Amino acid sequence: MERINWKNNFVILLMLACVLPFLLLTISIPLEESDQIVFGVAICLVSLLISRFFTNRLIIIILILSSATVTARYFYWRVTSTLGFNHPIEYVLGYLLLSAEVYGVTIMCLGYFQSIWPIKRTLVKLPDDAKLWPTVDVFIPTYNEPLSVVSATILAAQSIDWPLDKLNVYLLDDGNRDVFKNFAKEAGVHYLTRSENTHAKAGNLNAALGRSKGDYVAIFDCDHIPTRSFLQLTMGWFLKDPKLAVMQTPHYFFSPDPIERNLKVHGHIPNEGELFYGVVQEGNDYWNASFFCGSCAVLKRSALNEIGGIAVETVTEDAHTALKLSRKGYNLGYISVPQAAGLATESLNAHVNQRIRWARGMAQIFRIDNPFLGKGLKFGQRLCYATAMLGFFYSVPRLLFLIAPMAYLIFGWEIYQTSAISVFIYALPHLFMAQVAGHKMQNQYRHSFWGEIYDTLLAPYLLLPVLFAMVNPKAGKFGVTRKGITRFEKNHFDFHIAAPTLGLLAFNLLGLGFGLFHNIYLENGNLHTTFLNLFWVLFNIIILLTCVYIAYESKELRSTPRVKMEIPAAIYLPNGRTLYASSLDFSNKGFSLQLPPGYELKAGKTIDIGIFRGLEEIRLPFEIKTGGNVLGLHMGDFTVEQQRKLVEVTFSRADNWAQEWGVNRKTNPLSSFKELMGHALLNHRRLNSSKKLKKI
Repeated sequence: MERINWKNNFVILLMLACVLPFLLLTISIPLEESDQIVFGVAICLVSLLISRFFTNRLIIIILILSSATVTARYFYWRVTSTLGFNHPIEYVLGYLLLSAEVYGVTIMCLGYFQSIWPIKRTLVKLPDDAKLWPTVDVFIPTYNEPLSVVSATILAAQSIDWPLDKLNVYLLDDGNRDVFKNFAKEAGVHYLTRSENTHAKAGNLNAALGRSKGDYVAIFDCDHIPTRSFLQLTMGWFLKDPKLAVMQTPHYFFSPDPIERNLKVHGHIPNEGELFYGVVQEGNDYWNASFFCGSCAVLKRSALNEIGGIAVETVTEDAHTALKLSRKGYNLGYISVPQAAGLATESLNAHVNQRIRWARGMAQIFRIDNPFLGKGLKFGQRLCYATAMLGFFYSVPRLLFLIAPMAYLIFGWEIYQTSAISVFIYALPHLFMAQVAGHKMQNQYRHSFWGEIYDTLLAPYLLLPVLFAMVNPKAGKFGVTRKGITRFEKNHFDFHIAAPTLGLLAFNLLGLGFGLFHNIYLENGNLHTTFLNLFWVLFNIIILLTCVYIAYESKELRSTPRVKMEIPAAIYLPNGRTLYASSLDFSNKGFSLQLPPGYELKAGKTIDIGIFRGLEEIRLPFEIKTGGNVLGLHMGDFTVEQQRKLVEVTFSRADNWAQEWGVNRKTNPLSSFKELMGHALLNHRRLNSSKKLKKI
């Protein structure tokens, strides 16, 4: 684990002292328009070339500094040359737009700081003597999820490679359901419930802390199925670092979220969370500020006891708990190797509500336990925590950017007091360099412009919860994201969720039409300024159109998602023959098996299937639901022990998710934008193909 010793590295400080005057001069020196064009083109071309042919961390730092310098030059020009307003409305709107830009650049620079030197943690070997290993309690909280979702997590937790006398699994059932109690008894895990559900998930976990005694606590959301190697990978760090309080691993999802499913990009475009778990958390780790994310993590019990348990003051108990631990001087760690996998949100409505809860919770923390204030945090920790919280305030500037060009196109208000050519030659290098640096840092985990889709879709819904949380941080309740329940029997369009996006789209289309007719056809207004705003509107329309198509919920009839994976298998036929095959995918209810060419089996029979994990074979009976050369196998009335064996050979495999992590298709910003345009302009066929859209 490599960290730069900034305090003692005299050479670095000397270099910064030498470079700073040059940077200040570069930012503030006035240039003629032609010279500014040459400067902008030169820095963009050089940056593009070095980003194309070099890949080390030093190059990324150079790109970050170049981007920050060009952005600072843009803002120096912006503040000194574009704010001479002539009308009170222009004054108000102009400064609102400037404040939105300041927010965006602040978050960009904080992100640069946060991720400038990510840490790649590796395995720390445990002692050879297992008697020296600590005791671990595994907590699986649940409230209203079906047993079909929770059972696999329980059985996988029991299969974690750890001494049996040092591992205790607890099912924490806030739903107080007899079927769960009976399953826990049959599986051989502890079952805990409570008389009242105060403080939701945080209260559930705290109640379990008071009724258990392991040295460490591993927490998994009830749909996050751990692999066998989870503790082997994480626990060594606790023995190496006595001050370590949290070791977090990524949240990996084997099912598509609504955006991926409805746009049909699952496995083609990186998932929304991959940027956080693939880039941001490793950057946070450098500053000792990697967050506890509520699941797929191990926490030190003594550290939790010192802060009074899991935080209950906000609806994002995980991040707030991490902040409290940091204030007490504990270390937080992150290993970027998926060791559990779960279900993504199943509907767009559920996805939006989950993000509302996250945004409200982060605003609550910022209001009542502001990282810039109080004791116990180092400078880097303060900035990392603040970045996470301030990042959820994007709804205000995002909505301003979506409506700002109509000020000129429809009403003729000039909220940007300068010529269009000046905007172009100063703003374009700033925007271009932000794309180049961002692409170099995160292309493996987030394709260019796709963040615009997520932010635009959610912005109308996050605005009021975030603002209200700042006024009244006690408002709002914890909402459970229900999983394993939602099914769509046919395609339908969610008009309720799409309504704000449709309104914004209509406003931008009105601006486009009005600008073309009034400003260009009737020759009213400045032509260059009109074209600049029309380009802005067209970009907004592409983003908004894509968001509209996301609200077209695709049909989903399967009760459990399938995971693509090739596993060797043997089919034991009734006549005594054995046929060897390979799986195509699996779920917690069955398999698809590819038979050798020329072989077919009929549906309706129950046959024994041997599934291999290395040299070990697990033999189970499956019903053939779909016959032919590709068999659809269904799990019948398996015993708990048979279910455990199935989980061990599928979801619990140590290499399941790690081999898929960080291997996304790479692309460049131009290709990514073309792909985005394709979704915006071609997805109308899906809407037209539906004869009747069902409102929900």
